[in-house]
Amino acid sequence: QGAVKRQALYACSTCTPPGAEPAGICLACSYECHGTHRLFELYTKRNFRCDCGNSKFKNLQCKLLPEKSKVNSGNKYNDNFYGLYCTCKRPYPDPEDEIPDEMIQCIVCEDWFHGRHLGAVPPESGDFHEMVCQACMNHCHFLWAYASQLAVPPLTKAKSVENEGIVLKVEESEEQKKEIKKESGVEHQDTKEEKQLEQFNEPSTSSGYCSKFLQKFPVEIAETTSKFSFCKLKELQSKPFVKKDTATFWPSNWRSKLCTCEDCLKMYSELEVQFLTDECDTVLAYENKGTSDQETERRDPLMDTLNSMNRVQQVELICEYNDLKTELTDYLRRFADEGTVVKREDIQHFFEEFQSRKRRRTNRMQYYCS
Repeated sequence: QGAVKRQALYACSTCTPPGAEPAGICLACSYECHGTHRLFELYTKRNFRCDCGNSKFKNLQCKLLPEKSKVNSGNKYNDNFYGLYCTCKRPYPDPEDEIPDEMIQCIVCEDWFHGRHLGAVPPESGDFHEMVCQACMNHCHFLWAYASQLAVPPLTKAKSVENEGIVLKVEESEEQKKEIKKESGVEHQDTKEEKQLEQFNEPSTSSGYCSKFLQKFPVEIAETTSKFSFCKLKELQSKPFVKKDTATFWPSNWRSKLCTCEDCLKMYSELEVQFLTDECDTVLAYENKGTSDQETERRDPLMDTLNSMNRVQQVELICEYNDLKTELTDYLRRFADEGTVVKREDIQHFFEEFQSRKRRRTNRMQYYCS
């Protein structure tokens, strides 16, 4: 299928041990081609094409698709493919680490990090949906402007900033410095932030009057804004914001708030983070799709078929179905007890035996007419 948008991946340490080229395999190949091998679960990664059987595997041919490209140049690899994670480059679970710590995946580099190695204590797991690690925040520096309005504030340890080694950088213009100095009882800084947040949440204008004007003249305004696109990022960067040497945590809908003007789209492309504006790229969207697919599969085809039959046919079908269900359950239980993988030829063998037994039963039947 080429590079799949998002899929579950594994790395095989039996075929590609440390020192060899990193390689990733899909879920199907992990069963069919590497069933008895030692695998590392990589969870999901984006835009990846299965390497199984290509030039990185010297003595293995893919059973599902023997003809494959020698290399997949579009794939990206990191230490996860050797079973190592985080900035500490340790395995998970780590037999030498006795500290219980949740690991969180960065949505940019897709590496996994211990909560204590993110530069800040993560919020409760239910308070945020995605995380961007320290290195990726430095790479995607524009995100700091959005973090001032969108990011979930992390909990901080009860230590001084100097002890934590956190560098704070504030970018602000001369006019903004004057505004901050002019604090008074009438115009408080909190009121300014509230107004800024309201303006940021509006689709492409900075006042309620413009919103009403948009509703009254939608076609004319759409033509105008297509020529002179409004940039949310530039508006945020014109206001003071703080940069920290930490990871950041984001709510579920933060991607929809990123600017998609022409300049910003070009910037995303240069930084190779175009996926940040795609809501379907999230792991949550991937999981929801799997849930909806399962619900579709749960529709019982047996009941749909029964509704189109008369009573005699219904009874015969139910009896045959129960026989099949009982025998198949007993057959599969042996695999579960032994901890072995059920392969295609095992299922084919079962149905051949089942059909043979069914023919023997049918041949012994006697029919009487009254």
